[in-house]
Amino acid sequence: MTGFGKAVVELPEKKISIEIRSLNSKTLDLNTRIPSYYRTKELDIRNLISENLQRGKIDFNLSCELNAAARSQKLNADLIRAYLEDFKKITPQVAEADLLPVVLRLPDVLCTPQEELELAEWDQIKQTILEAINDLNQFRTDEGNALAKELRQYILQILNLLEQIKPFEGERIITVRERLAKRLEELAVEIDQNRLEQELIYFIEKFDITEEKVRLKNHCEYFLSELDAEQSNGKKLGFITQEIGREINTLGSKSNHADMQKIVVQMKDELEKIKEQNLNVL
Repeated sequence: MTGFGKAVVELPEKKISIEIRSLNSKTLDLNTRIPSYYRTKELDIRNLISENLQRGKIDFNLSCELNAAARSQKLNADLIRAYLEDFKKITPQVAEADLLPVVLRLPDVLCTPQEELELAEWDQIKQTILEAINDLNQFRTDEGNALAKELRQYILQILNLLEQIKPFEGERIITVRERLAKRLEELAVEIDQNRLEQELIYFIEKFDITEEKVRLKNHCEYFLSELDAEQSNGKKLGFITQEIGREINTLGSKSNHADMQKIVVQMKDELEKIKEQNLNVL
């Protein structure tokens, strides 16, 4: 399910910004962007995210903005003296004051001291990550509520279409019986009426859709009940959707009636909408 979360923490010498983006994915696919100073905590960050975000394509970004005091750099005096000594040996005629501007442009002359990450700082960053995760989960929850409303409407429409099939069931059987009787009359042969009735009953039973209707209704009601469940159930909804599809396909193959076929096509249309939206459910 898509989502976005952001949290910021102000530390004495820096500002830490956490951004987490989530896209649809069947598994947890985590990509992190972390400054080298915090690389030692990458595994902890990954564990923290995987514990709180079950699945999805997750992009995690930790950015650090140093304030003026933290950005101050120091001169590497020992290295500068070494550079000057080397230059004097090469160009003894050049004054040291003239060499200094050149030396100051050389690598590692200016340095920013790196200290180990303190536990207190990491605790604040960890809390900020959790805040960003909670922000993302709230985004997902809001989107999930809207999604559940859509899915509910699609299922209710399928149940409504199922009710619309009823008027055509009796008419369909009569049509099949009349069609068979007409074919037999065209053959102009003497037949055993009792045997004919037995065969008609057997043939018509093959077109009975009572069981399919009952199963389809049960699957739809099960789907609706799972929408109200507290735990994540995207995979289960996908399995139920497959069962709904099987019953709709069987109804179509047994319908043998133009108007019923039209209703089945409408059911399939609603089912495709459900399949598409199921991909967004955790």
